[in-house]
Amino acid sequence: MRAFACVLAASALLSGAAEAAPRRVASLNLCTDELLLTLAEPGQIASVTYLAQQPEESSLWRQGRAYPKNDGSLISVIGYRPDLVLAMGGGGRDSALIARRLGIQVLNLPYPESIGDMEAMVLRVAHVLGRDAAGRAIVAETEQLKGSRPSRSVDTIWLGEGGLTRSANGLGADWMALAGLRQRAMPGDRVTLEQLVAAPPAILLRSDYRSGQYSANERWLAHPLVQRARAGRTIRIDGRPWTCLGPPMIDEVRRLRATVMP
Repeated sequence: MRAFACVLAASALLSGAAEAAPRRVASLNLCTDELLLTLAEPGQIASVTYLAQQPEESSLWRQGRAYPKNDGSLISVIGYRPDLVLAMGGGGRDSALIARRLGIQVLNLPYPESIGDMEAMVLRVAHVLGRDAAGRAIVAETEQLKGSRPSRSVDTIWLGEGGLTRSANGLGADWMALAGLRQRAMPGDRVTLEQLVAAPPAILLRSDYRSGQYSANERWLAHPLVQRARAGRTIRIDGRPWTCLGPPMIDEVRRLRATVMP
């Protein structure tokens, strides 16, 4: 939770938001797009990034297309007259200076490292938007998943584009655990043909994120040795919620539970 110290510090700058919710909010990051689309009143949303409107990038693209798009820069949203801008991972010194001169409040969020971090972020953003009940509802759903966590833990390798996988100690693995899946620790968070042949997992989670773009990198998965070596199941998953690992992961965990433990 130490990563969220900066969020709490930022709350001092945004204390007025608790008294009067912002009327026009823009997002500069795909992950803050998710938070804004999930938590805000539709009339509060001034702009989301162009990524939020692309079906291959966001599972919320239909909602995202209802709003003006931006390119992820502060300059691109000034014309929408936001009184609050949501960013993640830092927007740069120049952007902060421009926002200050224009009287635009910026809430810059760190990337969450645990489900607890994600819950704290949801509650913070919901509070700033004047939507505390919406934030509490999402946290309640997450807590329900924690309380009903499967007792078993199945050996699993999450496989994404180019052989990338998830850290066994990261946020993605935390979400997997709520579905009864145990992400195997892999050197460099990458999967090779040799590793799959030598020790195939009980479950291989195949992300279909931009599957057409990365198909060449995953062609080796069709190798006869891999096909013979797989001792368990291969489950294809929607890779889009796994980019930000935020609230859309609640439904993803439910789908995984239904698939793994029908």
